[in-house]
Amino acid sequence: MEHRKNIVVVLKGLILHKGTVLIVQRAPHDEVGGGTWELVGGGMRFGEELEAALIREIEEEVGLTVTVEKVLYAATFQTHPTRQVVILTYLCTSEQHEVILSKEHIHYCWATKDEARQLLPPAIVYDFEKNGVFSLAEWR
Repeated sequence: MEHRKNIVVVLKGLILHKGTVLIVQRAPHDEVGGGTWELVGGGMRFGEELEAALIREIEEEVGLTVTVEKVLYAATFQTHPTRQVVILTYLCTSEQHEVILSKEHIHYCWATKDEARQLLPPAIVYDFEKNGVFSLAEWR
């Protein structure tokens, strides 16, 4: 019996506020990446527009209102042999600083570039370097 193969679209926001970026730590019980740090975001629902899905996910996960600026990069990886994830990472800004975490995450940090390099997993740091995220003029 052949297992059905799925592609999941995930939207992430590089949320900037006063020269720092918001990163969040996944709850330890998460099936994929439990305990690791990441950008805020999540899966797109059928029928949703890309930016609307990202805005919804950010509101649900950290309680922030954001402005979506532009797509920064796309990446893909497999979580297991029958599930591939496509991630679209957007540049976002927020005038808010107060974060209200959902149950999906246990900690947050408004990180400098150096802190982000230390806390984020190597694969995300690699994507940031490859796509010029650390050299964005918006991220002072």
